[in-house]
Parts: sequence; structure tokens; C-alpha cells
Amino acid sequence: MKSLPFSAGTYIPKIPNPKILNKNVENPLIRWSKTKPKMGSIGIVEQQNEKAIVLLKRREGVGLGLYVGIADVLLQLLPQPCPSGAAVEVAPAACELTVSPSGLAFCDKVVGKGPEAVKGQLIKAHYVGRLENGKVFDSSYNRGKPLTFRVGVGEVIKGWDQGILGGDGVPPMLAGGKRTLRLPPELGYGVRGAGCKGGSCIIPPDSVLLFDVEFIGKA
Repeated sequence: MKSLPFSAGTYIPKIPNPKILNKNVENPLIRWSKTKPKMGSIGIVEQQNEKAIVLLKRREGVGLGLYVGIADVLLQLLPQPCPSGAAVEVAPAACELTVSPSGLAFCDKVVGKGPEAVKGQLIKAHYVGRLENGKVFDSSYNRGKPLTFRVGVGEVIKGWDQGILGGDGVPPMLAGGKRTLRLPPELGYGVRGAGCKGGSCIIPPDSVLLFDVEFIGKA
């Protein structure tokens, strides 16, 4: 089937058949008459033709705008390429916790592209801390300021030092990376817990802790 030169919905003006002009057949736009046209009748016909052309152009413009809008939506649904040098986001389904010999479990959500931390270096990191039941007990994002500390010298709990510096089966984090850590009690706050007051603790004793850590880089 041959394609039509007109798009759907386009108005096609009717053209009178030359063979039947003598039979006084009327056209929607032009009235044929044996009598001499009166003054101004030609102008009226021209105005009607101009209005029909304007209407045709408007309909074509609306159709073109509709096609462009649909194409723009389809382009937005296509996957966008990652800029060169940007951190690589790991798909959630592929991010499974790996347990190291120390009991620390880790999962890289974003693999950074910057340098790794050095023991004793002052670094900055954002984090969200949760209990095993999902309750958030602390978040640097909520404070609007990352945590600054010297890594690997005991300023933070053991699970943090190992989780960022690496070691014992855990790869070091790179600046710009994001990692989930699961700390057993001995790498967290142990039997003491934390934030205890009046018989209740923000972090109960022997708690397994979950941290989402974003290693920003050197402070």
C-alpha cells in the first residue's frame, strides 16, 4: 500500500473537475455562476480561501507539535550515558552484603573514583546509622554537616575504621564512594551500648548496627 502524501487529519481542499464545470456543479469554496460576478465578490472568495489556508496551517502546526512532544517523551525514557569520571552506581539487586572474617559485612552502592584514605588522615564522611529493626538513631545529613575525624586511630568505632580503610578481606573505600556497613556488636558499641540514660539506651547493648557511609574525601 502506497503512503499518502497527507498526514491524518489534514484538510484537503476539493478541486472542481474540469469536465463538469459546464454543469454548474458547486464547490464548497467557489460558487460558479453564469452571471457576471458583482463587485467585491472576488474579494470575498479570496478571503474564504485565505481563511481555509490559515486553518490548514494551524492544523498542520498542531499535528507537528504533537509529534514533537511524543518524541521528546520517548527520548526521556531512554537510559542516559554516565559522564566520564563519575562514580558508578551499583544496581540494588547486585548489591549484596559480603561478610569479612572479622564479622564486618559491606556492600558498595557507589564505587568512588577518588583516592583511598590513609591511616591517620583527617577525612570527611556523611552517614546514616540504623538499628537492625530499621530505626534511625543518627544521621549527619539531618545535621547538614559531615563527620570529620582521623581514620584508623580509634576516634570512631572499629567497624568504621575497617569499613573505610579496608583490611581483613574488606577493600578500602575510594573518595566519592558510598558503602553500606553491618557491624556486629564487637565492632560497634558492644555490651555497653550508647546514649544510655535512665535505664534506656539510644543504641541498646549488643546491638548489630547498619551504616550507610558516604566517603567525601580528605578534610
